[in-house]
Amino acid sequence: MIFFLQRPVGSDTAVAVAVTVLVVANLANNRWALSLWFVTSVLTILALYGILWWAGATWSDVGLSRATVGWGAIWALALIIIVGICYAIAAVLPLTRGLFADQRNIGLSAGAIAFRMFVKVPLGTVLLEEFAFRGVLYGLIRRGHGIIWATAVSSLFFGLWHILPSAHLAMVKPALTPVFGHSTVGAVLADATAVIFTALAGAVFCELRRRSSSLLAPMGLHWATNALGYLVAFLTAGA
Repeated sequence: MIFFLQRPVGSDTAVAVAVTVLVVANLANNRWALSLWFVTSVLTILALYGILWWAGATWSDVGLSRATVGWGAIWALALIIIVGICYAIAAVLPLTRGLFADQRNIGLSAGAIAFRMFVKVPLGTVLLEEFAFRGVLYGLIRRGHGIIWATAVSSLFFGLWHILPSAHLAMVKPALTPVFGHSTVGAVLADATAVIFTALAGAVFCELRRRSSSLLAPMGLHWATNALGYLVAFLTAGA
């Protein structure tokens, strides 16, 4: 206990503890307590905030400085609009419309989709993941090792974070089934592809965080790609 009260600790130590917290949270969300995702999200964010305090970090380190909130909000709104336009175009083109199909959305009502868009995605996905990866990990690693290492390491962990959620991706996304099939090897390849893709997406999110100096920018893009994806999938189902 005395060790944890001694502050500030080194960035590397804080990062190691933060990664341990995220491993536990990932297992809770995907294996141990799926229905308690909100509780897991809140407890994880609180734990990560405690680690920030322990390391002597500031709100500026995680991209939540008051000075950059307005600029970050402008970035976020612009990115949401851009994603919305791109999704709308993709939804009306027969060649790309099928990419939105997802077996997990079958039978969901408009209310269920709205819940995912405005509750589960922002609170259980965007807030948790952005605060963790583009906020805490990125900020702490940048303090000790610079922007390049912060981007590379936080993006790597962001990719690994998606191993369990992507375990059955080839079966729930019809567009991927012809590519990866239903075999175990196909499932592993699909999972590995998802990890690589999300790691690259993490690098993009980190760049948005750097350019805007605000966590709100990647949060806006993250919400738009996930939430608007649910909406388009719902509206184009059966089309």
